[in-house]
Amino acid sequence: MTTQKHGIFCGIIPPHVLDRLAQSDDPRHHEPARRTLEHDGALRTRRRIAAVRTTVDSSSAGSLSDTPQRTIYDAGHRETLPGRKVHAEADAPSKDATVNRANAGLGATFDLYLKVYGRHSIDGAGLPLNATVHYGESYDNAFWDGEQMVFGDGDGDLFLDFTLPVDVIGHELTHGVTQHTANLEYYGQSGALNESISDVFGSLIKQYALGQTTDQADWLIGEGLLGPDVTGKALRSMKAPGTAYDDDKLGKDPQPATMEHFVRTSRDNGGVHINSGIPNHAFYLLATALGGHAWERAGNIWYATLTGGQLAQDADFAAFARLTAASARTLYGEGDAVQAVLKAWSQVGVPTA
Repeated sequence: MTTQKHGIFCGIIPPHVLDRLAQSDDPRHHEPARRTLEHDGALRTRRRIAAVRTTVDSSSAGSLSDTPQRTIYDAGHRETLPGRKVHAEADAPSKDATVNRANAGLGATFDLYLKVYGRHSIDGAGLPLNATVHYGESYDNAFWDGEQMVFGDGDGDLFLDFTLPVDVIGHELTHGVTQHTANLEYYGQSGALNESISDVFGSLIKQYALGQTTDQADWLIGEGLLGPDVTGKALRSMKAPGTAYDDDKLGKDPQPATMEHFVRTSRDNGGVHINSGIPNHAFYLLATALGGHAWERAGNIWYATLTGGQLAQDADFAAFARLTAASARTLYGEGDAVQAVLKAWSQVGVPTA
């Protein structure tokens, strides 16, 4: 039985992928997919987006720690959270590589937000970072539940251990940052922005950890997660949406890169995992136009827009685009950053005026 918490459910594997696998004739594929869909669907029906806008008391900012407070739990392949505590912040590395990867991913996320953006943990107020590994039986997903991270081991065939890609960890934890700031509604264009912001900062967390410049980064989300027999590189590509995978079992990556191919659907909360390719590509175009480290100017613009208090919960792409241009002006004046922002959104077909 799954222990329920008030919060949100944001999984890294899109429902359309699991839906396709659930129709497979091969029990190696349809059984894990059906269990995962049943689990994820139950959580979605029981949860709503948490209306949490956390304000940090500046008078206490000096007491906030510059080191994360991480705790890793082991679900033992059950669906009860948090599970058995197996690793605390001061502990030596575990004999379990999954525990160590989860711990490192939490740390990498904490580091980017603190060292680059001055944010103390997910909520900006030093929230302890908890994660549960070995969740469920061949569970094909990882998710942020509003309070903690949860990682499945994957089925070992199509999907490997969900702690392998650090950008997946950063993606899911960034849903927590969004929850505590703009709290974007998880439907339609605002939901696609919610997903895209998680992809953007998930990619930045990976790039920051590796010290990569924009031309060195692969701009893939979930590289290393797909099994060796899957025809694909990752779950999504920010550089070239729609090209991450093309597999007889998973199907073809459906993400559009521009508004010309915007997908109108009632599934997947109005296509939040699909249409996120459009703002993803806009960020890629901006970051590569500016060059250097993407977490600097491009990342600063996105972070200021997310946390500036002007972004409505139901914002569409155009509203977000206009605010990114305003953020660029505030941060860098009228210059190349603003022009790069305007050009990036124009290239993906999103108006800024």
